[in-house]
Amino acid sequence: MLAPACPADEATRIEALHSLNILDTPAEERFDRFTRLAKKLFGVPIALVSLVDTNRQWFKSNDGLSVPETPRDVSFCGHAILGDDILMIQDTLHDERFHDNPLVTQDPGIRFYAGCPLVVANGSKVGTLCLLDVKPRKLDDEERELLRDLAHMAEQELTALQMATTDELTGLSNRRGFEALAQHALHVSHRMAIPASLLFFDLNDFKSINDTFGHAEGDRALKTFAAALRSALRESDVIGRLGGDEFAVFLTNAQSIKISALIQRLRQTLASRDEAQPRAYPIHFSVGQVQLTPQSPLPIRHLLAQADADMYADKRRHKASGQ
Repeated sequence: MLAPACPADEATRIEALHSLNILDTPAEERFDRFTRLAKKLFGVPIALVSLVDTNRQWFKSNDGLSVPETPRDVSFCGHAILGDDILMIQDTLHDERFHDNPLVTQDPGIRFYAGCPLVVANGSKVGTLCLLDVKPRKLDDEERELLRDLAHMAEQELTALQMATTDELTGLSNRRGFEALAQHALHVSHRMAIPASLLFFDLNDFKSINDTFGHAEGDRALKTFAAALRSALRESDVIGRLGGDEFAVFLTNAQSIKISALIQRLRQTLASRDEAQPRAYPIHFSVGQVQLTPQSPLPIRHLLAQADADMYADKRRHKASGQ
């Protein structure tokens, strides 16, 4: 048996999957209809919407299989997401990757597999719509095209989920998406016993920008700040717009980062953008910080409340100093 390799974009792919906030959620008709239809159209005993997580494949829709997930290293779908088109195994016993796979040699005794990758907006393949049978078989060209069509419809449902977790103006995660990603990052930090930090940002005098220059200019300020956050932070950091002019950042393994230096880098990034594209107003911000340890057990929403309170203390300091 050959365990599947990781895609080149694995970190980005896992972030995209977790941002959907779909893992370990109850069954939904909008996904179940695809597996139900696939079983009927292809005459197979098992059809799945499978999502490939870090160490497992989890079935958002499962029609015909008795388990809700399997380890990733024995998954067929882990191999399928490495390609751009349908992975079809006509007879698993004649394929060196799968002939001694426990899903082949034991229950459910898979002999045929066909999986079409499910691609989300950033191009990451988060899972598959797949067909399984306990006897060898082959899909013809028309059947392969039909499977692609069903997979594309499943992708549209995933896109709808992704839109529900993304802030349309800035392209960052919205509050729902940020809390899901940050909660996962918090669990990882606990499990690996590494420190982390949560930062809560609020733009100073943002209302006056809207009142003086209009809401279109206010939107421009928000997009400028979001772009500065992306530029100043690492790709591994979780960034979100919580609403209005409030932003949050979750920094993993933050012990290696001097937070004050990071904040200074953000201020310099904003200043350099002012020089490149002059505006009639500066963008200043207040920031609150919560330093987390592996022993910090609180849900992310409680930690956000703590960081928010610290941000308001920083805002009062700015006002007292006239900044």
